[in-house]
Amino acid sequence: MPRRAREQDTADRLHSAAIHLLRRVRRTDPLTGVPAAQLSALSVLMGGPLTLGEMAAAEQVRPPTMSKLVSDMERADLVRRSSDASDARITRLEMTAKGRRVLARGRELRIADIERRIRTLSVPERDTLALAVAAIEKMLRD
Repeated sequence: MPRRAREQDTADRLHSAAIHLLRRVRRTDPLTGVPAAQLSALSVLMGGPLTLGEMAAAEQVRPPTMSKLVSDMERADLVRRSSDASDARITRLEMTAKGRRVLARGRELRIADIERRIRTLSVPERDTLALAVAAIEKMLRD
């Protein structure tokens, strides 16, 4: 197979594998007690406080949809609103301690699921996977 075709095939397979892996490990998300949409929105706040519009853009939803989601998250004490120090008209959203704990628990569950799957591989396959992960991380830096 020519190099270009092999690279396209690898890209296609990686795309499918990444989607399928994420779908499978997301099956643990209900164990957090928080709906998947709220977990996803919480993950957007990992980098720090954001406006409602920034969150909506990051989650690729319309602002009214994000507004409803944030209201639900506020009632669950997962996020809190605060005024922007330089412009009182701007409201920022940030994770609460409870939100950080829920998000950390979701990550722990997903990682445990992936770890369990990795342990089903042979040692050489695990070594190959570790190299592949390093290569993917390198791709993401570029």
